Amino acid sequence: MTINVQSIRFDADKKLIDFIKKKVDKLDLFFDQILDGECYLRIENTEDEANKVTEFKLNIPGTQLFAKCQAKSFEEATDLAVESLRKQIEKHKTKTRTKASNHKEILNAPEETF
Repeated sequence: MTINVQSIRFDADKKLIDFIKKKVDKLDLFFDQILDGECYLRIENTEDEANKVTEFKLNIPGTQLFAKCQAKSFEEATDLAVESLRKQIEKHKTKTRTKASNHKEILNAPEETF
């Protein structure tokens, strides 16, 4: 999977970019059909210490997943955003499995005793 990292109005250092790519690559363990992704890093002009924003867009077959997190550091924001994406992937997998195997009828049917 390829991920493009773009830092808006500042230059991200190589360590941060490698950290982000390593974290996103772990999502392949949960869903191997991720096509590509984009990561945007911004520093917001706020008085709050937590002014680092990380946004992710992941393209998967049939939809696009998005996560945006704000924290004190880009590493922390990345961790939170990747965790959010992992949850979205799990939800997407559950939905597609339900549609593919038509489990709704099985779940709603009364149990039979033998």
